[in-house]
Amino acid sequence: MNKHNLFFNDDFLSRHVGSDSDARQIMLERLGVSSLEAMIDQIIPSDIRISAPLNMHPAQSEFAAMDVLRDIAKQNKLAKNYIGQGYYECITPPVIGRNLFENPGWYTAYTPYQPEIAQGRLECLLNYQQMVVDLTGMEMANASLLDEATAAAEAMSMIKRANRKNKSNVFFIDEQCFAQTIDVVKTRAPGFGFEVVVGNWEQAKDGDYFGALLQYPGKEGQVQDPTDLIEALHQNNCMVAVATDLLALMALKSPGQCGADVVLGNSQRFGVPMGFGGPHAAFFATKDAFKRNLPGRIIGVSKDTDGNFALRMALQTREQHIRREKANSNICTAQVLLANMAVSFAIYHGPARLKTIAQRVNALANLFAHCLRDSGLKIQHEQFFDTVTVNVGDRIDAIKQQASEKLINLNYLSGSKISVSFNETNTVEDILDLAELFVGPHSINGESLIESFEAFATLDNSVLRQDDILTHPVFNTHHSETQMMRYLKSLENKDLALNHSMISLGSCTMKLNAASQMQPVSWPEFSNMHPFAPKDQTKGYLALVDSLTDYLKAITGFDAICMQPNSGAQGEYAGLLAIQKYHEANGQPQRNVCIIPQSAHGTNPASAQMAGLKVVVSKCDDLGNVDFADLKAKVLEVGDNLSCLMATYPSTHGVYEKGIKEIFALIHEHGGQVYMDGANLNAQVGLVQPAQLGADVSHMNLHKTFAIPHGGGGPGMGPIGVKAHLAPFVANHSVTPIDDASVGNGAVSAAAFGSASILPISWMYIASLGQNGLPFATANALLNANYLAQELKEDYPILYSNTEGWVAHECIIDLRPIKAQTGVTEVDIAKRLMDFGFHAPTMSFPVAGTFMIEPTESESKGELDRFILAMRTIKQEIQDIHLGKIELTDSPLSFAPHTQQQVLNDNWDHKYTREQAAFGAPYLKENKFWPTVSRIDDVYGDRNLFCTCPAIEDYES
Repeated sequence: MNKHNLFFNDDFLSRHVGSDSDARQIMLERLGVSSLEAMIDQIIPSDIRISAPLNMHPAQSEFAAMDVLRDIAKQNKLAKNYIGQGYYECITPPVIGRNLFENPGWYTAYTPYQPEIAQGRLECLLNYQQMVVDLTGMEMANASLLDEATAAAEAMSMIKRANRKNKSNVFFIDEQCFAQTIDVVKTRAPGFGFEVVVGNWEQAKDGDYFGALLQYPGKEGQVQDPTDLIEALHQNNCMVAVATDLLALMALKSPGQCGADVVLGNSQRFGVPMGFGGPHAAFFATKDAFKRNLPGRIIGVSKDTDGNFALRMALQTREQHIRREKANSNICTAQVLLANMAVSFAIYHGPARLKTIAQRVNALANLFAHCLRDSGLKIQHEQFFDTVTVNVGDRIDAIKQQASEKLINLNYLSGSKISVSFNETNTVEDILDLAELFVGPHSINGESLIESFEAFATLDNSVLRQDDILTHPVFNTHHSETQMMRYLKSLENKDLALNHSMISLGSCTMKLNAASQMQPVSWPEFSNMHPFAPKDQTKGYLALVDSLTDYLKAITGFDAICMQPNSGAQGEYAGLLAIQKYHEANGQPQRNVCIIPQSAHGTNPASAQMAGLKVVVSKCDDLGNVDFADLKAKVLEVGDNLSCLMATYPSTHGVYEKGIKEIFALIHEHGGQVYMDGANLNAQVGLVQPAQLGADVSHMNLHKTFAIPHGGGGPGMGPIGVKAHLAPFVANHSVTPIDDASVGNGAVSAAAFGSASILPISWMYIASLGQNGLPFATANALLNANYLAQELKEDYPILYSNTEGWVAHECIIDLRPIKAQTGVTEVDIAKRLMDFGFHAPTMSFPVAGTFMIEPTESESKGELDRFILAMRTIKQEIQDIHLGKIELTDSPLSFAPHTQQQVLNDNWDHKYTREQAAFGAPYLKENKFWPTVSRIDDVYGDRNLFCTCPAIEDYES
């Protein structure tokens, strides 16, 4: 860091950092230091500090940065897209765009681990699960996954876990699956020891496969009833996953009715822009018998202490933070905001209008096919929903050229075949343009001709849907804009997000998501781009990626960046794959052991398992540092099988370890690579560089350090930085190859640049802070964390700190002595914090019985003091229990959180007052957030697992 510029101020910087200079000086004095620089000297070991300023431009104002980004966006050319292949133009109803997608009450909320203050999101996600169950014909659905391709990979591994009757390690993929899906599944398979066979789906009957993946409709648009094939595969003890399309399922017999074991796909075309590949919510459904194997998150129905209907994330013990090296999937693989958009689309339109949309799309496809047949061309498939494939013979080159000139994107298949996919935005005029392109000028008598095409006329009755769907009242009520606006607002009011108060979750970095950073995501140049559009149309996106790559290289010191992983956990997986490929290229495939210290981030073991690595856990000492002696012993024991070390820095214990360079050097000395988890990169930017520490690869949580919002538990991005020797081994993409050293490598995500439409957020964040603002923001994150630790330590012991008593950007307070002394648990304190208007810090991770607190640089001294007051008030309540002034069983802590209904109830029978219950601090009388349910019964919810919308009578009762 440039030490002379720590006090640099700028238009955006002064708004991003919560405290002004006067407040900052008060905090510094409380910590006994004169300046930020003096504080940093005591916190960060001098041998790891970078000496030069970051190699980037000075800070720009928000408006100057936005002007630059507009010029970048203008380089994109928006075309008419008929490519399809899992991505379709659609219409985001403005009521959803404005009140959900662009609303911080929705996009700044965190994963609903504290369900009492997340009932709105949970209800919306339960609606999503109900929608998926209805349309797929399955019995159980999760609350979304990252994208369709990774959902298919999850289906493969889930089927293997669930299929006890077949010992084969071979997985079959229908050649009519989308190319990106095949790519990702092929990449994932070797880590589990699976072989993948791709072929015609009839071929699947003859092999010995533990599982099969079919596409329905196929990539060329054909609709084949898979019922007989699925039955034949079941006879061979082969379980079947079906990839499908939600809009098509408004017309087609459900995969569940066809006998599928797993159904998956992308919910993008339900109102979520294409965004050059994401973020989009994948859906994933299965039979009730396999619910314990279901990947990702499941929203379940339970009850609160008053017996009221309440929602929560079910089966949380499957989460990798708890299972660690025994985990087989990452829970950090959801797209909550986009799932909520998709189901809101279904709620707003309702089943009748959704079917009308599907009918119109099919009618447009029929009309186009009619024009082609009328001119003598042969349609490849007689049954189709929205995609028409035609062999154009020697006209292929002329069509390509004319389409390019007219900015019309088609999907060019092998030989002379072209597929054309229609969507809800298309018109009869589009058909005229296409017909002229394929067969010359064509006369079509206006819009009325669409009505003459009977709905789904190309589809046999045997494949048409006959059952009623989306019958629940929620899908049949909110069809006017007024109703929809009020419903969304009612849900938003139930959730605590950053627009209400600080969310101090350790390791999750819930920082400001500035409006200026969020705004470009909605620009058409970014939101309406197909991920498989020709490169000459995507120059703006490519320029954005290049620019952001340069920024991230300057910040981390790495030689190359892979922008494909679309979550932090996905980044971990991609980085580990690069390491394994590097070892294999060096003739050392036996290197398959990953050492993970106890202080590492909780997603690490699950990612290592997915990459096919064996996990060995090394110990930490009493101060929370890696136990070097134990690590060395483990390294020697593993020997030539050592693949890598996965370390988090600063550690998840919230400390900059002094011996980190020696630790990394030890791994290199024994032939291993170092994977550094980027979860805590917010404590490094501008002060420390992972590459200089000795890391070979690290992921960067753009949804933590670089201001992409958590979106209620998704979206995110997790690009990886690598040293030059690993650059040839990072992910590439079979459909849209990236021109770099990794050409030929498989994909880890469905799109080449992951969830590209949210990259403008991080670009704006970095550009607005610039060379001096970035380290200043980091310094303020350290200041806030240490101020909080200083103010809390008398009431709550700080578990880990460096030898001088300092923490990094987060601190862990030890609640175990309180439990031993009074019986008050960390859960009680977490729930009581809700009464004070706060989301609990990270609870019982990485150490059981603790809180891990990270205030971030975005919070002001005033907000920190409000949190401190809440924690001190709770400590006094705990002290009252200890002194016998009140019984634990009748204390505010045992009954927290308190709802408005409880406080207003005439039958108040507690010994503490209503005012103490609801207004324990003065500030609450000015701004009170009311939990909508009381404490939820987790055990009841897991024992009575119910994961779809209850009947309306249940709501009424």
